[in-house]
Amino acid sequence: MFRTALRNVLAHKARLLMTVLAVTLGVAFVSGTLVFTDTLGKAMSSQSAKSYEGVAVSVTDYGRSRGEDGQKQGEPGISQQTLDKIKTLNGVDSVTGRVQGFAGVGDENGKLIGSGWANAGSNFDPVKDGKDPRYQFTDGSGPVRDDQVALDKESAAKGGYRVGDKIGVATNGPVREFTLSGVFTTEDGAVNAGGSLVLFDTKVAQELYLQPGFYSELSIGAKAGATADQLLAEVKPLISKNAEAKTGAALAAQQAKDIERAMSGMSTGLLIFAGVSLFVGIFLIYNTFTMLVAQRTRELALLRAIGANRGQVKRSVLAEAGVVGLVSSVIGLASGIGLAIAMRSAMDLFDAKIPAGPLVIAPVTVVIALAIGVLVTMLAAWLPARRTSKIAPVAAMGSAHLPATMKSLVVRNIFGSILALVGVGVVMLGVSQKSDGRMVIAGGAFFLLIGLFVLLPMLSRPVIALVRPPLEKVFGVAGKLATQNALRNPRRTAVTAASLTIGLTLVTAMSVMGVTVGQAIDKATTQNIKADYRVTMAAQGMNLDKSVLPALEKGKGVRAVSPKTGEAVKIGDDFQIVSGVNPAALPQVLTVKTTGGDLASLGQGKLMVSAEEAKKKGLTVGSTVEAQYEDGQKGSLQIGAVFDNKGQLDDYVIDNKILAAHNDEQYLPEVLVKTDGGPSKATQQAVIDALGKNPAIKVSTQADIRDQMAGEINMALNIMYGLLGMALIISVLGVINTLAMSVYERQQEIGMLRAVGLDRGRVKNMIRLEAVVISLFGAVLGIGVGVFLAWAGGKTIAASVPGYALVIPYDRIGVFLALAGLVGVLAAMWPARSAARLNMLTAIKTE
Repeated sequence: MFRTALRNVLAHKARLLMTVLAVTLGVAFVSGTLVFTDTLGKAMSSQSAKSYEGVAVSVTDYGRSRGEDGQKQGEPGISQQTLDKIKTLNGVDSVTGRVQGFAGVGDENGKLIGSGWANAGSNFDPVKDGKDPRYQFTDGSGPVRDDQVALDKESAAKGGYRVGDKIGVATNGPVREFTLSGVFTTEDGAVNAGGSLVLFDTKVAQELYLQPGFYSELSIGAKAGATADQLLAEVKPLISKNAEAKTGAALAAQQAKDIERAMSGMSTGLLIFAGVSLFVGIFLIYNTFTMLVAQRTRELALLRAIGANRGQVKRSVLAEAGVVGLVSSVIGLASGIGLAIAMRSAMDLFDAKIPAGPLVIAPVTVVIALAIGVLVTMLAAWLPARRTSKIAPVAAMGSAHLPATMKSLVVRNIFGSILALVGVGVVMLGVSQKSDGRMVIAGGAFFLLIGLFVLLPMLSRPVIALVRPPLEKVFGVAGKLATQNALRNPRRTAVTAASLTIGLTLVTAMSVMGVTVGQAIDKATTQNIKADYRVTMAAQGMNLDKSVLPALEKGKGVRAVSPKTGEAVKIGDDFQIVSGVNPAALPQVLTVKTTGGDLASLGQGKLMVSAEEAKKKGLTVGSTVEAQYEDGQKGSLQIGAVFDNKGQLDDYVIDNKILAAHNDEQYLPEVLVKTDGGPSKATQQAVIDALGKNPAIKVSTQADIRDQMAGEINMALNIMYGLLGMALIISVLGVINTLAMSVYERQQEIGMLRAVGLDRGRVKNMIRLEAVVISLFGAVLGIGVGVFLAWAGGKTIAASVPGYALVIPYDRIGVFLALAGLVGVLAAMWPARSAARLNMLTAIKTE
């Protein structure tokens, strides 16, 4: 039976080609993802281990902590005295102190070099022979004066800087000018992440990031004969409770685990594409083997008649699937390795630096790739194999076309209807739970889709019947025959259309939600932000220096400036995030609608609270609340106004001067600016000039703010469009496969049509239109379900997105339908050509 199975594979290799391609595609994505992430993880782990070479013990200080009274306690870092004590320990060969923080360098156009968040500054701390072992200088030397800096080689090349040049360096304050003393290479993570690294003299770095005489980290080298564990035991008693000491080996191992976790997240994201590909491919494989065994019904019946039992027939079909899966897996594995190499090269093109290292093809990757391909193929072929083995030999030899019995169709439709209704019910339950119902909706969507797949044969008749009249009117006999052929075998039509249904359900749902949220954000930005510009650090989340506020207030043409801080203040029994603003400038930079009290009360030291929070806490204008500030001091605050919060402010708002009085190191993430002339290139340049042309500070227009807020949404949509592309590729293969095998089955019929006058052109049209009908059927159902799920999902986030109202992007849906039609046209090219070229006499004689 195995030899028979192998012979059948070789005999039908052309008809199995599309199945091989579908499985190959899925396996290639799986193996490519695993090889790429393993290679990247290994390279990053090796690089991380290099950074701890020669480090026996590392000490990290986390800064001052707050006591029960809210006051900061302890020292800002590791003191010079502590470093000197560690130096005197037996077994210590060297101690290097490190100070680090943000530092940015601009190119010749003043644009920040590097990735913003990965731009770092540190200190040059020579140990022996005037060298710092962490850096290898290719030109010049490390900074030894307070007016010198060194810069990593990549950043120096991008900025066109050479040793001796003047270079402007920005931290979170004004730009300072230094002389470039040297250019170096390093294994520092900031540089390898695409950022820049600026080295200062130690005293300068301490003044910028901590305090003179303090370090944030120590790297301790051991003498020959001294072990890291011995040094660790001796160092721990000398450091503060806010510091932590670990061996270099332990830190390297921890970083390796962190990298592995990060790679796992990336791998999961990429494997989603592979999962969609394999899931969609199951329908293609199922269809292929269903048609193959249907075409070989008499052959299989003859095997039963000469002694093969049901189990042997089923196993022979599964053996064919196993051979196909194995061949596909081997090809997919090889393709995946090539894909991993291409992905690595692509990251270099996008300036995402990857550490050098060998390609990693782990044995587990090979096993997974081969197992997935074989198992998926055999799983998809199991039902056709089981169905074939149950056919009686006499019945099978009597007819090559054995349609499903009425009983099986009724059972199928009842089962599918129950699943679909359960799915809809679970989705509606999730909608009623609002923000807590997202996972419930996801579960309901699963049952709904499974039920829909079971019902697809039944749904094909009414849906395709809708397009039959226009097709007959436009294309005549070819249009009529195309719809009849699509309905001839509803199961085959349904399985072929399923791939597009899956893809378009996901893409439509995400597109509808993405466009809806995007328009809500756009509306919130244009209606609620009056400021012309928002000033932030280029590195997202970094703290602006407080000197930015007076600098902006003195800027040419600047009318109003308001900080927008957010600090934890204990109000009543709970800590709340309170927005700090400039009361005088607030009405000019934000639209704030009060529902009670007066906005001007903020300038009188009163508190403003959102209407929702006021209702929740039973607060009204004139109410008094007890507050405990950052420094532990307490006071009473009176509610001066209640406002309708549109998401631009926190639920509690106060004059920022009150917050600043209780916190010398206030976190200032952004500043809103209103100018006299309104937004223009001239006023934007005036704001940039007021900030000293600091490359580390970003001045954003309202359009920039909208684009930034919509960036994550667009990224998610692009991922979904990638999934659509995957579904389209599999759909093309599936439709080609179905039509090609259908043409093979219908040779005699096509020959008869040719004999009674249907010319080659109309034969081609018939096949093309059949493909378009099948594709549009899957697309219409996918779009319908996608819109429903988008509506349901939107209900769970409506409360957290101000102004959320469902928007259906008809233009994009039109594009999706056009793409589905194009899939049908492209998929029908080869089968239509084959059908038109059939010799009518030969075709008529075919059984």
